[in-house]
Amino acid sequence: MHFNDEYIDFHCHPSLKPFGKSFNYSPTGIHISHRNSKRSIWHYDPPSIFDKLLNYATGLTKFSQANFASLVKGGVGIVCVSLYPLEKWFVRNKMNNELLLDLAANFALGVGDKRIDYLQGISDYFKDVEAQYNFYKQLDNKIIQLPEGKFRYKLVRNYTEIENIKNENASGGKVHTICVVLSIEGLHVLNTGLKQPFSSEEILENLEKIKNWDFSPFFVTIAHHFWNQLCGHAESLSGIILKFADQSEGLNSGFTTMGRKVLERLVDDTNNKRILPDIKHMSIQARREYYQMLDSGNPKFKNIPVIASHAACNGLKSFDDPVVSHPKTANKLNPVSLNFFDEEIVRIAKSRGIIGLQLDERRIVNKKTLKKTKNSLKRSKIMHYRSELLWNQIQHIAEVLDAEGLFAWDCMVIGSDFDGIIDSLNSFWTAEELPYLADFLERHAYNYMLNHKLLNIENIIAADEIIARIMSINGRNFLKDYF
Repeated sequence: MHFNDEYIDFHCHPSLKPFGKSFNYSPTGIHISHRNSKRSIWHYDPPSIFDKLLNYATGLTKFSQANFASLVKGGVGIVCVSLYPLEKWFVRNKMNNELLLDLAANFALGVGDKRIDYLQGISDYFKDVEAQYNFYKQLDNKIIQLPEGKFRYKLVRNYTEIENIKNENASGGKVHTICVVLSIEGLHVLNTGLKQPFSSEEILENLEKIKNWDFSPFFVTIAHHFWNQLCGHAESLSGIILKFADQSEGLNSGFTTMGRKVLERLVDDTNNKRILPDIKHMSIQARREYYQMLDSGNPKFKNIPVIASHAACNGLKSFDDPVVSHPKTANKLNPVSLNFFDEEIVRIAKSRGIIGLQLDERRIVNKKTLKKTKNSLKRSKIMHYRSELLWNQIQHIAEVLDAEGLFAWDCMVIGSDFDGIIDSLNSFWTAEELPYLADFLERHAYNYMLNHKLLNIENIIAADEIIARIMSINGRNFLKDYF
């Protein structure tokens, strides 16, 4: 038995919905192995026509995008899953009527009303992230029967373990294994950001516990949607959610003293236990400060690749000179500070880091471009037009790097953000459609390379190699170097 399992997704949230649904039962946090259960990460829940229409109309995603059955169908063999306790301030917000509040949040996230109740009263994020970690451990290595055959997922500690699993899969064994790499989104998990004083001792103790997990995270996002008393965030919410959730506290600020301590501890490589920082969601000020630390000559910050696990470019040149210098691609992009500047793309490439291309159409282009994107009733045409939005990001990154005399094709991977409250590219609803995405991107790459304007001879490579790098090769190389 051999499946295509070459693809890698550097950022998604497969457990968000099933873990949420486990709160409808007592005890909470129990992971059911049967794939018919909504409390199972293997529960296959493709979008219905109604789900798709709802998504078209409102941008809300009720269906599951990154359940493991979809990953199998989409040929994803390595997945970086994100542990993420939803912040209380999503569901404890400016809506006054309790019922409305519950309905809106549950509707938007599909995590279940009991989970929403729990989050409204949450007083310890760390306990929640431990419960999510435990949720993954419960079915680790457990064999599941799907219509396609026997499958399991395996939490992995390093690249050697991935390689062993890959060899096993390739030899056509009876059970096919998905490699699961843990990551964390938002260091509020250390139990900060609850609008109350925190204990420095508790924060550092919680960080030690995470560093000493049997499967400690490969990387963590420092900031997320709300002020976590460690590091300022960039504005990240839009549409209906922004109307009710207030991101203003700590917005656009830098690192706090405690935040710097946490960061130093995070990157401390003693006993080979370094956890890499992910710059997504950091404010411009926090990113500036982080880059200064990387450039400071402090041995703790040596040889750290810059990671943006689920990212988009904003088309602007630099923090200090926010103008467009590659208009053909940049004019279509969303010029917000949450997205990354050209100078940051160059920094990521030079650090041998990665940019995970996210599949949220509100992030990857501006409203005008989205409005102008052609529609069709033919699925293949929709796929062509929508994949072109992502290709524009890829082309932008390639041209920025090429103009700097750098190799353009080795720092991009997919970081879909599936199941992370995103409005995914229409027709590429779930991980199951990733092979189609690869095919359509290859067409765009082929057309682009026919009339390429790249200056650097080494950047002129075949379209299929470009896409193989983005979907697979770059991710494997990055894990090999750093995991």
